[in-house]
Amino acid sequence: MKKIYSEFILGDMRACYVQDEETGSVELVLLPADMAYEAAYREKPYPDSLVQIKLSGDTYAGGYAGGRTMRQSGSVMNLVFEGQDVTHSGAAVRERGASASCPATESRQVCEKEMRKAEDGKGGTVICTAFSDKRGYRCRHYLVWKQAKKSLLSYTVFENASKDAADLEMLSSFSLSGISPFVGADESGMLKLHRIRSVWSMEGRTESQLLEDLQLEPSWGGHAVRCERFGQVGSMPVNGYFPYAVMEDTKSDIFWGAMICHNASWQMEVYRRGDDAALSGGLADYDFGHWMKTVASGESFVTPTAILSVCRGGGIWEISQRMTAALDGVVDEGPVSEQELPIIFNEYCTTWGEPSHQNISGILEAIKDKGFSYFVIDCGWYKQEGIPWDIAMGDYHVSEELFTEGLERTVDAIRAHGMKPGIWFEIDNVGERAESYQKTEHLLTRNGRPLTTSMRRFWDMRQEWVQKYLEERVIGTLEKYGFSYMKMDYNDTIGVGCDGAESLGEGLRQNMEASLAFIRKVKEKVPGIILENCSSGGHKLEPLMMSECSMASFSDAHECEEIPIIAASLHRVILPRQSQIWAVIREDDSLKRIAYSIANTFLGRMCLSGDVTKLTDAQWDVIDRGIAFYKKAAPVIKDGYSRLYGPKVVSWRHPKGWQCLVRTEGGAEHEKKDGLLAVFHSFNGEHDGALEASLPVDGIYQIEEVYSDAEADVKIADGKIVCRIPEDMRAVAVLARKA
Repeated sequence: MKKIYSEFILGDMRACYVQDEETGSVELVLLPADMAYEAAYREKPYPDSLVQIKLSGDTYAGGYAGGRTMRQSGSVMNLVFEGQDVTHSGAAVRERGASASCPATESRQVCEKEMRKAEDGKGGTVICTAFSDKRGYRCRHYLVWKQAKKSLLSYTVFENASKDAADLEMLSSFSLSGISPFVGADESGMLKLHRIRSVWSMEGRTESQLLEDLQLEPSWGGHAVRCERFGQVGSMPVNGYFPYAVMEDTKSDIFWGAMICHNASWQMEVYRRGDDAALSGGLADYDFGHWMKTVASGESFVTPTAILSVCRGGGIWEISQRMTAALDGVVDEGPVSEQELPIIFNEYCTTWGEPSHQNISGILEAIKDKGFSYFVIDCGWYKQEGIPWDIAMGDYHVSEELFTEGLERTVDAIRAHGMKPGIWFEIDNVGERAESYQKTEHLLTRNGRPLTTSMRRFWDMRQEWVQKYLEERVIGTLEKYGFSYMKMDYNDTIGVGCDGAESLGEGLRQNMEASLAFIRKVKEKVPGIILENCSSGGHKLEPLMMSECSMASFSDAHECEEIPIIAASLHRVILPRQSQIWAVIREDDSLKRIAYSIANTFLGRMCLSGDVTKLTDAQWDVIDRGIAFYKKAAPVIKDGYSRLYGPKVVSWRHPKGWQCLVRTEGGAEHEKKDGLLAVFHSFNGEHDGALEASLPVDGIYQIEEVYSDAEADVKIADGKIVCRIPEDMRAVAVLARKA
């Protein structure tokens, strides 16, 4: 039998700590605040645990779990619940059940530290739930709520107070149990898992499956474990899946969401043995990501943070934007110039890796006074004679062939045209024709040999020598020329891991931790720098990297018809104000095609590239009107709430049908305002020309401005915005405001 040990109202969420009376184990059940937890009848009432841990040498779970999951191992069974410390807005409270063996002093110190971060003058709550193992191990789980937030932060600390080292093979950042208290033991077809897949140039495709379709319904005897473990292994954290999962109770219309903040291997698991399901996640474990961490006596280990939320109604768009809003405050504190969502020009799709003072000067003349704030010199500026730019990165000497009078002259020209200069680096990797490629004593190895992929090797970011080298070549270049912007690219993955630690996976984790430390060093040495997070497009669109950067390349789909599909889908996983979307304009583009490309950028941050030195006045007119429209739409892009309408687009590469993204001003956690942005795209066929989307019911909207290549037939009536687009591959954008 299970009972509530403690519960907390955290904004519009309820955190219930549920204890099994027989085993003493404690689970975390999240619910909307207006819904009470009731222990429902269960035919197979298997207990679960708030902390999922596996120590080397401990018993693996039975029920055919081996190779499928490490959850509910003997290490979990050894945990004894000690109690809770809770801090509300700086006032510590010892919860009932806490004992002398509970690490109260340490947990309270961490609680108070978290509270200082959480309060920000607004208050909050930090809940520390403590467990111990008679061998001298302790686990503390932290749940952090910041005042007015609609999400929670979750992480776990493992402390080794024994006399011997302990080898961790798994430690969860979060574990949500009791999904769902409102589904009966004999009911089926009620629980769904929503995931977001990602591959190169097609980031953000949602898949939704019933648990039964994943064979996650309990067996007749409750004996065999059911588990769907998924994630990513390597240094591209969004390579296959985003670190994101949503569970849905379709009967009660409740959604549970989780995102993991980590820049390397991660995993999530949907686990079911009894009638209830559980969702947990964190670092990829020993089975999935070859991760084992040795924690010496007296030392501790802290997991990556997870973002959690729960809500009733609103679908996956609501739960997703509650989680992405966790970064609102961080981005608000970014560079001052970023707060108006300025426009970027990147010369890559103009020069294709051959930037020079001559061609950049021509571009600057073509785009002067057009409203651009940043000009980014992309890859190739370091190209040496006779060596292709794409295999030369790592040494970073300015090309004397391309910049015959030095890079200073070009940077000065950018400033003279009223723009902040930016530059591209692939910090962590070296190309096969670079001198650095042969410095194998400073490169990552696996099984004693240089870790080599197609055209690349990888710096061992843990080495002091490497950090100093990169400080000279990267930070030194930024400082010497006064760059205000850096595009950080990363174009291959390390894979399972590297030498230099107790496991390949731990080697990877340490290396990527050191990589992050270098990014923070850049921000320290070059205050106010604008950082762009790029990894062959969107392979690093996870919350940790997004919290360190002003924006990110949304995808490498620079000139593709599927750009608006990708860009709209990403509203579920990153803030649109951080999603840099390219409009690549070609001299043979029709006006309709130009407007289609420009309208794509209204789904995030506008970035232009292409044949800007060869365009006609008519082509520039479409671009100029789009730039003016974007600037008016920027407040809604910056702080808004999105919904996507239209039929399912089966093939993104060859899209058919249409879509409309409606974004209302005022984000998931902010006061609703009067502005509205609707961006329509028709694709190839399979639409009757009448595209319509619902509008919020809290007001009557009037159209203020319409953008397209020509006159557009748009109206608002009966709570809908209707756009008639008889042509394929055309875009229409609308700004409206409450009457």
